[in-house]
Amino acid sequence: MATARPRRIEYSESTRQALVDSAVELFTEHGYSQTSLDEIAKRARVTKGALYHHFGGKQALFEAAFSAVETGVVARLSEVVSDSGDPWEATRSGLRAFLEVCLEPSYQRIVVQDGPAVMGWDRWREAEEAYTFGVLRAVVANLLASGEIGDDLPIDALARIMFGALSAGATAIAGSASPIQERADIAVCVERVLNGLRVG
Repeated sequence: MATARPRRIEYSESTRQALVDSAVELFTEHGYSQTSLDEIAKRARVTKGALYHHFGGKQALFEAAFSAVETGVVARLSEVVSDSGDPWEATRSGLRAFLEVCLEPSYQRIVVQDGPAVMGWDRWREAEEAYTFGVLRAVVANLLASGEIGDDLPIDALARIMFGALSAGATAIAGSASPIQERADIAVCVERVLNGLRVG
């Protein structure tokens, strides 16, 4: 028989979630450098002591916010690419969905703009590979297995090339004065490159 979870544990988890949610909102609105821990604790309606109970400092809380944003993105992209039984259409749908994500303020600010500076390039790249790169690699593996783009290309090399192109596209969209048009332009280029890989 299932036992009830202690209220203390539930309260601790809800407190942590409130802090992460508040951090995502404030880091998105104001950026890392212009957001204080006092503001985050206030929005989460917890004490600063409670904040330090869960997080060692501002960077640790930023990394938790980064993880929350990326986890949500991976869940949505995974759903998109699994909806189609056709590997080719799954790839196209997944790429379009990713470029739509690149228009979202939280992804732009936390993952693309502030992430590399706050976490450091190596740590940020490692985190990125643990999230969106994993989805992309699985898509590429399925595409190669289907024979749509042949079966003689190395999975990791192709996935990294595509990931690099999409990361550059995300940066361009986040920094553009016309992000919707930038996203549309990049989508056309990505589609053209993908079609160029298709066998037959």
